[in-house]
Amino acid sequence: MRLFLAIFLPFVVFFTIGRPIAGIVCLILQITLIGWVPAAIWAVYALSQYKTDKKIERALGR
Repeated sequence: MRLFLAIFLPFVVFFTIGRPIAGIVCLILQITLIGWVPAAIWAVYALSQYKTDKKIERALGR
């Protein structure tokens, strides 16, 4: 579900993973049609990093 949001509404992903400042910056980037593609790529990358961080935390038992 978050991957779908990362592509179509990139700024929402940052709010769901707890990065509101990045969400605001992404929204400003997304306002322009040309900026939509970099915003979507950034959101997908941030989402993958978030998932990796959560897996590491679970593995370390934190």
